Amino acid sequence: MNKILVFPCGSEIGLEIYRSMKFSRHFHLIGGSSVDDHGRFVFKDYVGGIPFHNEPDFIQAIADIVKQRQIDAIYPAMDDVAVSLKKSEHILGCRVIGSSVDATVTCASKGLTYTHLYRYLPVPTWCSSIDDVHAYPVFIKPDVGYGSRNVYVAKNENSARVFIETKGLSSDFVFCEYLPGPEYTIDCFTNRHGELMFSGARLRNRISNGISTNTREAEVFGELFQSYAQKINSILCPRGAWFFQMKLDVNDSPKLLEVAIRLGGSSSLFRAQGVNFALLSTFDAFDIDVSIVKNSYSVELDRALSNKYSLNIEYHTIYLDYDDCLLIGTQINIDLIKFIFSAINSKKKIILITRHAGDIYKSLANYRIAHLFDKVIHLVDKKERKSKYILSDGAIFIDDSHAERLDVLDKCQIPVFSPEMVEMLT
Repeated sequence: MNKILVFPCGSEIGLEIYRSMKFSRHFHLIGGSSVDDHGRFVFKDYVGGIPFHNEPDFIQAIADIVKQRQIDAIYPAMDDVAVSLKKSEHILGCRVIGSSVDATVTCASKGLTYTHLYRYLPVPTWCSSIDDVHAYPVFIKPDVGYGSRNVYVAKNENSARVFIETKGLSSDFVFCEYLPGPEYTIDCFTNRHGELMFSGARLRNRISNGISTNTREAEVFGELFQSYAQKINSILCPRGAWFFQMKLDVNDSPKLLEVAIRLGGSSSLFRAQGVNFALLSTFDAFDIDVSIVKNSYSVELDRALSNKYSLNIEYHTIYLDYDDCLLIGTQINIDLIKFIFSAINSKKKIILITRHAGDIYKSLANYRIAHLFDKVIHLVDKKERKSKYILSDGAIFIDDSHAERLDVLDKCQIPVFSPEMVEMLT
């Protein structure tokens, strides 16, 4: 099993790499980060305190981790990081998943990208100095940047100058023709032989902080976007997952926004159809031929914040209720079932304690969960307290009843949870 260091693992790209590869028996993922962000909660194997990519000791620190942890490949999860790692790949002692140094450096710069591609596909009118802007409104963005950070639509020269004076030198920005129309991302994959094996366009319906939070496969410009993908592929020679973005101008004609030599955070739309960009890129990086199977059903992706928790409790036994807890009406609580199996994987003891009115064993058999429990405690006397049967050493208690939880907390002094709190335990 090859060890893959994902850095920075808490970025949207790092999290998508984890979701894409966490079940693969071929790769063991190790998350790495300079700051303890969400990646620390997601990656089971985690290395923190890594210097930032622009610090002088970054490459040496990564090389040390590669040696100590016997890393086989690094998967960069940020554009600037990819540039730093690719430039130093020869001294890191392992592969860096992605495109060549030339392609990576070119695509990290909007100006270089436009300079390489303007003869072959439509790019917005642009310049690198505010003095060369001849029409407003103008879209100002960093020459090197991502995620809609430090961007601004200036309606006139005065507002443009105020913006760049607060952000830095004008030479750090590109000043682009303002494109008011819908925006598209075209997710692509190119193998090590230079063959463009996949390109799929999706409409960015809703965007938050530069991230497409609602997207679906585009129904227009299919052949045109495919032709642009082929042109970019032949000129920049990317390898693995990459994407480009286009936006419609005032005449509803698409123009290039950027090319990125990495997978897109919302490329999981196509992963839902079978196109796993992270796995494809990793296999390809190890010189393994891949093929793509894409399902024909349609998908709409909507993204929102999700929660992860870290609790400072240790336990080896779980007591849980049945009615209105594990069984909600006539439906099994699948969140609780997931937690139970996670606990079984961790060799924890599962004890069902219930006042079920009927034959509990028949009910468990009917719902195909009769063999989940190390022990079943069926209380026939409705006045009998559950706390009487709980051994408080190293245990937790899950029950929908506030009164039951209060009694167990008081008598047994162990952590108690209602069904909606179970997500904190997984």
